[in-house]
Amino acid sequence: MQLVSIPANPAPAGATVGAMETPDGVTLRFARFAPPPGRKGTVCLFQGRAEFIEKYFEVVQDLRDRGFAVATIDFRGQGLSQRNVRDRRKGHARRFSDYLIDLETFVKQVVLPDCPPPFYALGQGMGATVLIESAARGHRWFDRMVLSSPMIGLTRRPLFGAGTSVARALRLVGLGRLAVPGGSSRAVAAEPFPDNPLTSDPIRYARTAAVIEAEPTLAVAAPTVAWADAAFRTMAAMQRPQYPARLRQPMLLIAGGGDTLVSTAAIEQFGTSLRAGSHLVVPGARHDLMMEQDQLRKLFWAAFDAFVPGTPLYG
Repeated sequence: MQLVSIPANPAPAGATVGAMETPDGVTLRFARFAPPPGRKGTVCLFQGRAEFIEKYFEVVQDLRDRGFAVATIDFRGQGLSQRNVRDRRKGHARRFSDYLIDLETFVKQVVLPDCPPPFYALGQGMGATVLIESAARGHRWFDRMVLSSPMIGLTRRPLFGAGTSVARALRLVGLGRLAVPGGSSRAVAAEPFPDNPLTSDPIRYARTAAVIEAEPTLAVAAPTVAWADAAFRTMAAMQRPQYPARLRQPMLLIAGGGDTLVSTAAIEQFGTSLRAGSHLVVPGARHDLMMEQDQLRKLFWAAFDAFVPGTPLYG
């Protein structure tokens, strides 16, 4: 296992990269980045669907500049972790609870033995949803969570190429491993920049595409029917009124006001129902808040600094 480092996206110094095996036999790639002097703890970084460790090198450096060690993984079926189907480009999962196995394995095998406490979590999109699900099941691995664009509900954009009932029906007749109807075989970050739903920053968008061009095996394209069905079922559970009310994990939800993938309204509704959390909307930001233009990223990091103990306020 190694990191893909290119001139446009160099790997941060002090990285330890390795592999671990989950109890159900899946090999996952992880990376740890040593804490700077005067360490304050560790931020565990969990990416969204179709993402990989290299995409977040800049974020790793942002966190280390704030005094934190960083630990992160590629979820199963993504990055250089073990893929779930023969066609590596398909984003496949049988159920979202499989990602909880990845999370728990990572915490027990990497974070607890090798990373300085206290522990905080930073999740994007699908990774944020996995963190919420873990908290709902009573796990308190982290002192606080910052959740960027969590996948709680969708906009009306046909994100997965199939609605809830279509995904369920196709899966019930044994077609779960097929790509969603109308799903593209192109890597998510390799789509043309104009009108992309992820970021309004052309340089950061091109940087991710350059990493995939350098190492095509990192790429993931459209999800499978099974992944879409699992996502719909998870989001339906999270939208039940009693779900956020039972969470006791301190968490900050940050949404993009210009997100056309996940529902900002659903995130706001969820946030207002939390007993130990709050929410914030960054006006004009698209789905990938940490990959946005500098002025939008500054708002994201200001919220992070105000919520996570010990971080300085950056100008």
